[in-house]
Amino acid sequence: MNRYTKVIRPLGSYFVKDYEKKKKDLIKVREIKESTVKKFFLNGDCEVLVHFEETGKEILIDFFSSEEDIKKYLGASFIKR
Repeated sequence: MNRYTKVIRPLGSYFVKDYEKKKKDLIKVREIKESTVKKFFLNGDCEVLVHFEETGKEILIDFFSSEEDIKKYLGASFIKR
């Protein structure tokens, strides 16, 4: 299962994903489009770790989380109808 991170800052938010480089034992962080995360989330193939930059608080949201939490932290478009 893929794990994406949504970083919420005072001036906006963005999605990132960690990639592990096998040859150099490094972890690279890349910014991902919201549409990509939404596609995997609606299929139930990923979970999103919501990270608040100001407070350091983290919340894990997956396909089986309550609709209220999904709508509050990810947006209404992440709810499957």
